[in-house]
Amino acid sequence: MKFVSAKDNQGTFIGVLYQEEYVLPIKRMEQVWKGESNLPETMIDCIGLGAEFAERVSKLLEWVDQHPDKKELLISLSGVKLLAPIPRPSKNIFCVGKNYAEHAIEMGSKEDIPEHVMVFTKAPTSVIGPNEKVHSHHQVTEQLDYEGELAVVIGKKGKEIKKEEALDYVFGYTIINDVTARDLQARHKQFFIGKSLDTTCPMGPWIVHSSRIDNPNNLDIETRINEEVRQHSNTENFIFPIEEIISVLSKGMTLEPGDIIATGTPAGVGKGFKPPRFLKAGDKMEITIEGIGTLRNDVE
Repeated sequence: MKFVSAKDNQGTFIGVLYQEEYVLPIKRMEQVWKGESNLPETMIDCIGLGAEFAERVSKLLEWVDQHPDKKELLISLSGVKLLAPIPRPSKNIFCVGKNYAEHAIEMGSKEDIPEHVMVFTKAPTSVIGPNEKVHSHHQVTEQLDYEGELAVVIGKKGKEIKKEEALDYVFGYTIINDVTARDLQARHKQFFIGKSLDTTCPMGPWIVHSSRIDNPNNLDIETRINEEVRQHSNTENFIFPIEEIISVLSKGMTLEPGDIIATGTPAGVGKGFKPPRFLKAGDKMEITIEGIGTLRNDVE
């Protein structure tokens, strides 16, 4: 199942893709089926229902399959505006730094390959959805860069999570472009400002439920800028696999439904080229991850 936050002429809603061509508005369709629906209005609150949410949606999809006349209530995917799956996270997005050895080397040397999970955060106000514009922020940065990443969405509350149980806490997976102002990152000696400018966390186009991803630590990932492949790798090249990341983060800190973890970017970022190839207005960015889809955003 691929879950979306979307908007049409009736307003904003939580939906699920149907046959890859249509969006099924979950609460509206459940109201048609049962005469009422007590489903929450936001993705975070739906995720907070735990396994019940996915089970209800699965049953709803079965009901639609059995009632072809109800398919007229489906909405063409091209007829909705997709928002970020979680348009306003309840806390900062967790981001793992230097989680691919080749990226660590391109940003410094072999000595920069970390021994422990590196974590920084991006502000919730940086989040935008698929096909939205990323501001060039030319008034504050001359070194805007892209970073294609697999993102994990936490599905249930947990603390002191064991590695062997970590994937049980995952609701699903999406794509994040960790757009970064490299000069601000260097100037402030910390990552937060350079990572948190408005519009610098494109996310989407949807959340793929964890049941549809057999092994998140073995997915092809590719970033294209103006159709040129800049990044190409596989999450099997993680230094720290997802289970370890979740376990480390949850040591002494509670993870909650709707928390988002960006798992790091492969080699091929603009700063890694000689000379560097930073983003400029008019550039088109596309990040594709196997089993999830493609996140597209342009720079303005």
